[in-house]
Amino acid sequence: MAAGSKGGDAQPRSKREADSGFLGLRPTSVDPALRRRRRGPRNRKRGWRRLAEEPLGLEVDQFLEDVRLQERTAGGLLSEAPNEKLFFVDTGPKEKERARKTQVQKKPVHPQKPLRVDLTLENTSKVPVPKDILAHQVPNAKKLRRKAQLWEKLARQGQVPREVRRAQARLLSPPAARAKPGPQDTVERPFYDLWTPDNPLDRPLAGQDEFFLEQTKKKGMRRPPRLHVKPSHAPAVEVTPAGASYNPTFQDHQALLLAAHEVEVQRQKEAEKLERQLALPTAEQAATQETVFREMCEGLLEESDGEEEGDSDLGVPEADEGVRARPAAPTAATEKKTEQQRRREKAARRKRALQAALRTARLQHQELFRLRGIKAQVALRLAELARRSERRRLRRLAEADKPRRLGRLKYQDPDIDVQLSSELSGSLRTLKPEGNILRDRFKSFQRRNMIEPRERAKFKRKYKVKLVERRAFREIQL
Repeated sequence: MAAGSKGGDAQPRSKREADSGFLGLRPTSVDPALRRRRRGPRNRKRGWRRLAEEPLGLEVDQFLEDVRLQERTAGGLLSEAPNEKLFFVDTGPKEKERARKTQVQKKPVHPQKPLRVDLTLENTSKVPVPKDILAHQVPNAKKLRRKAQLWEKLARQGQVPREVRRAQARLLSPPAARAKPGPQDTVERPFYDLWTPDNPLDRPLAGQDEFFLEQTKKKGMRRPPRLHVKPSHAPAVEVTPAGASYNPTFQDHQALLLAAHEVEVQRQKEAEKLERQLALPTAEQAATQETVFREMCEGLLEESDGEEEGDSDLGVPEADEGVRARPAAPTAATEKKTEQQRRREKAARRKRALQAALRTARLQHQELFRLRGIKAQVALRLAELARRSERRRLRRLAEADKPRRLGRLKYQDPDIDVQLSSELSGSLRTLKPEGNILRDRFKSFQRRNMIEPRERAKFKRKYKVKLVERRAFREIQL
């Protein structure tokens, strides 16, 4: 049987056994010299792995691992260590130690053992930590060294640095301690309006350039009046009705139940209306072939009859219009007007202008007698405008507390937190919590026009999910 073939009595051999240089005792063993050596590229990771599995590679790895182990445990190679480090002479206990052991101690002293956790975290390696060169470097060390040498030279001459002179001056004349304002000083200080022009804080800045004060941040920008107006007059925290308490009266609880019931009825009506609008027609309302044909022919016969009658009645007029539409034959050139004709036309124009002026004067004279009527009309108009203005003002006041339309969504009131009569509890310990404080504050911001109504963002996948059945699973199914 050829080498490497599998026979009935052949046993699987390991990689190390196959690569060893000794001839095996099994009948299928082959001389290593006759074994064909595998060759292949060694510039790939696959070649490195194969080289590491070779006998020479295994020996090198074992040697390096042994060296690293000796460095961690003994601090170096044992073959290079001196005898004093490896061996010691046992001369036995000394006389003093023997005498100390024979003495009876009142209380034995047991050395305190370190905790196992500390022993686990200790570094057992004896390899010294590599020196961090960057940790010992000082920025501008050469410059600082020269500066220190210069000041040593100046110190021998009697000169000291500026910082030392300032420190000595502070020691000779310490600054006076500032008195801290007490509570009585704060009470005695008068109150003032921060936004008034005669603010005491702005008095030192009076008379200076406005642009300079704004650029140096010594004077802040005045708050505009529109920022003092609240976006809504609705209260920040609305008091819940009395029926929502943990132990309400019967009347208050029934009133709250009625309000919640009306909200649910209105919501149910809207849902039913939407269902009616989207519902398919019944068998009686469904369109048949006859009704479809009648709808398609609706108005066709009557319009055709009307068109025929209209054509018969309007036949002659159309012909007349055609005759009238024809351009008239060009007439002969008009004769030149005489001097008498021009004088008559000029006198007629003057007469018409005079009549128009007289008519205008007569109308203006008659308007004087209509002053009372005009005043009455003006009063009625002003009263109507005042009534409209008052109506708009009342409508704005009524809508001041209502949320405005700030975005594409419309504000919706939250659900009323109410408990049924069977869910009521007489004590706070067994009270079932209702509502959510965070959701209540969020709705309050929307109701007071501080943020626009929002809805939770919906996740939309940009790509279509592709399902692939794996080949292994398909084989199992078959």
